[in-house]
Amino acid sequence: MLLRLDPGSCRPKLPLHGSAASRAIEQAALAHLPPHQLMQRAAGSIAALARALQPHARHVWLACGPSNNGGDGLLAAALLRTQLPQTRLTVSWQGNESRLPDDARYALQQARAAGLEFSDRPPEDFDLGIDALLGLGGRGLGPGPMADWMQTLQQTRATVLCVDLPSGLACDSGAWLNPFAARPAGPRHTLSLLTLKPGLFTADGRDAAGQVWLDRLGVAADQLPPDAWLNAPDTEPGPTRQQRHGAHKGSHGDLLVLGGQDVSVDGNGMSGAALLAARAGLQAGAGRVYLGLLGAGPATPALDLLWPELMFRPAQASAEGELARQAITVCGCGGGQSVRAVLSALLEHSPRLVLDADALNALAQQADWRAQLSRRLARGQHSILTPHPLEAARLLGCDSAQVQADRLQAARELAQQFQSVVVLKGSGSVIAAPGQIPLINTTGNALLATAGTGDVLAGMVGAYWAQTARPGRQGQMPAAMPQPSPDSGLNGSLSDGLEMALQAACRAVHQHGALADRWPSGRGLRAGDLLAGLTPWPG
Repeated sequence: MLLRLDPGSCRPKLPLHGSAASRAIEQAALAHLPPHQLMQRAAGSIAALARALQPHARHVWLACGPSNNGGDGLLAAALLRTQLPQTRLTVSWQGNESRLPDDARYALQQARAAGLEFSDRPPEDFDLGIDALLGLGGRGLGPGPMADWMQTLQQTRATVLCVDLPSGLACDSGAWLNPFAARPAGPRHTLSLLTLKPGLFTADGRDAAGQVWLDRLGVAADQLPPDAWLNAPDTEPGPTRQQRHGAHKGSHGDLLVLGGQDVSVDGNGMSGAALLAARAGLQAGAGRVYLGLLGAGPATPALDLLWPELMFRPAQASAEGELARQAITVCGCGGGQSVRAVLSALLEHSPRLVLDADALNALAQQADWRAQLSRRLARGQHSILTPHPLEAARLLGCDSAQVQADRLQAARELAQQFQSVVVLKGSGSVIAAPGQIPLINTTGNALLATAGTGDVLAGMVGAYWAQTARPGRQGQMPAAMPQPSPDSGLNGSLSDGLEMALQAACRAVHQHGALADRWPSGRGLRAGDLLAGLTPWPG
């Protein structure tokens, strides 16, 4: 059965399986099904989706490789020959027939028997291209016909349907394995077979795959633990949110934002970043929001005239005093070098700490602070880090290209090294926690690539975390949070504190992206525009 995956609507959370797990699931299915039946199911699904995408196509081109992925395409072509008798079908195939897997050889025989037109050259004009070149077995290609076909598929403005994976895209990481990193020119669809692959949803994968579809081909995917999950909230926010009648502002948690270096420090004022985070925290439902601007000088404001509900406090005293010991603290938004004055105290005393931007840069520069952060979880203190790829690279001691080459692995390493929940921002943001299966977010778009949106996210994370920690919520997190299987090699249980941190991060990232997805087409988006759409934690 075909399932269309739309951003923000993947409930319950869907498992993602990498190349090794997907191959194992495929081999188990092949062992229990009659010969060629799995490929017949795949071909039927490809043909059905092709007809749905281009029901009146005059010319369909199928580019097929030498593996079973190519066999899926060849057998789909044979089916389309009977289902679309008026449509011209051209097949480009390359391979050594004597070395083909049994299913692929069978598919080639069926394609020839159907009288299909074979050509080594892509047609000059076609309505639908079907990419069945590499699939799960994708790897870098040297010069040759298949590389030329891949380039044609990348550059065409016709609709392209990719079988299982866009050829040249790494299944596990979403990084391009071939030098075709430019965004595809035309509409893209990807039909993922048997399992959903992590690479479709992060790094280059979202642009490469376009609209993702899934057909499990009648095979259960729960035979092996997933390598990741698609992030989806357990419930949707909205105006019908029910609160206890006896609730008060203290019931919804306190949030302290420390950042916004004053202009008097080095001539570069960044108070706007901290204001955005604090305003986001208030709008996202925190009961009380305190704001401490770092390096305060004569020009430092003591009141936000547009948001007078925000309570200004001295930053240093707040970091070292009782407030930081009680509230969720967000540190780093626009903090500049001034963040160094408060970071050590926060790492030592804050029970729940969100570190963003300049706080992460300061950590990367000082080994003893990194060690201090790594010890917090063992003391019952919890941390959420929200780096973009360059900040993540600084923390890991590598460059951002290495982070982007395997975003899942980078997030796992950060979570494990610093014993923290990590939100690795970017296309397909990755949320990871120590010893847990990571999640990949499906919401958001390039409108968020503007100054200040990360500050809004940090404030949202803090606000949602404050609300999960309020009375009556501890130990009662939604049961929908996916856990690893007992034999997965991962810790299947989460402490209440770590679970609340992970759940708050997942919800904030999902809703942050969803706000951009709902933004009217053709209108620019400023970070401050996100605030009006924020809603508190439901329930």
